[in-house]
Amino acid sequence: MAVRKPTSTPSWRIDAVASVVQPTRPQIAVSAAIFRDGKVLLTRRARSPAKGFYSLPGGRVEFGESLHQALKREVDEETGLGIDIVGLAGWREVLPAAPGAGHYLIMSFAARWAAREPALNDELDDYRWIAPDALADLGDLKLTGGLEEIIQSAHRLVGP
Repeated sequence: MAVRKPTSTPSWRIDAVASVVQPTRPQIAVSAAIFRDGKVLLTRRARSPAKGFYSLPGGRVEFGESLHQALKREVDEETGLGIDIVGLAGWREVLPAAPGAGHYLIMSFAARWAAREPALNDELDDYRWIAPDALADLGDLKLTGGLEEIIQSAHRLVGP
């Protein structure tokens, strides 16, 4: 098992070829409901957790990083987008579903698209700009739990 050399990546993160070693404590994560021209960006996870599910871009907060710093970094790393953060849209707790699974507190923010076009990293394999009122009609897309509620809350913050 090869451990990734120290960078800005937390030391407990393992290379993609090895299994992920989960921390023994809850982790704080952030996500962004990014709005552009009245639509929100959904991204599909290419790996666990939530592989194959559409969600919001985001990830873990690193030690010493503010929530806003982490959000801008994660969105840039995953999608290449620049964003303007509007405010906290809500939060969600994900409890371990199986032994070795992670425990996360996800702080979800409303944001506006500010720069660049999506360029996905290897954590994501698809994206779609979707009208918030069309979420209920996406029958074939697998969505992460609580996604619709977070998007509706973020939409109220961003406004029309």
